[in-house]
Amino acid sequence: MYHILVVDDESRIRAIIRKYAEFEGHTVTEAGDGMEAVVLCRRNTYDLIIMDIMMPELDGFSACREVRKITQTPIIMLSARGEEYDKINGFELGIDDYVVKPFSPKELMLRVDAVLKRVNRPVITGGASTPNQVIEMDNGGLKADVTARIVYIDGERVDMSPKEYDLFFYMLNNRNIALSREKLISEVWGYDFFGDARTLDTHIKLLRKSLGPYARYIVTLRGVGYRFEGN
Repeated sequence: MYHILVVDDESRIRAIIRKYAEFEGHTVTEAGDGMEAVVLCRRNTYDLIIMDIMMPELDGFSACREVRKITQTPIIMLSARGEEYDKINGFELGIDDYVVKPFSPKELMLRVDAVLKRVNRPVITGGASTPNQVIEMDNGGLKADVTARIVYIDGERVDMSPKEYDLFFYMLNNRNIALSREKLISEVWGYDFFGDARTLDTHIKLLRKSLGPYARYIVTLRGVGYRFEGN
């Protein structure tokens, strides 16, 4: 199946995750702190990383930042704290999911499966002669190359997390359409997403931050979801 790196300073937590992961057929490697995790990622390749935030030597956020310099391996972050700030910080670093302790090992495995399915989803590409689809708004102030997944704000290229790109291009391709929260979650995260709607709201905040003055195009529909307005 898959090789998972479990990073947590509590051996009991690592043992529980190992038990359930191995039951699902996965191979597990353990690390007791962030420093050890970074060293392991420099030496080996993993299919997914489950990482705690509060750890000695190097905390999960710092470790994630270092890991992202090496690999884009999907990361599920664990934390005893569920504050929105921590989630936003994690998603800005490029994590794929956020699980609050105490957690259900079975639910964690469902999240592992969901992340791995999203990451390994087949990519359909056009031929070499297919012209890029480019959408411009505000006289080119907001420019999106849909085919190349590149966004420009007032001529400057903007870097987003993979999930921000997914969310932005889906809303852009469905602009002027009311999109329910359930629709966005199912289309962007997949029907097998086991998170909650707050993950969507967090990514909307991150996306608005990335779009700067053009965040106004994302309109909140109270009690429904969101709409991306524009021609």
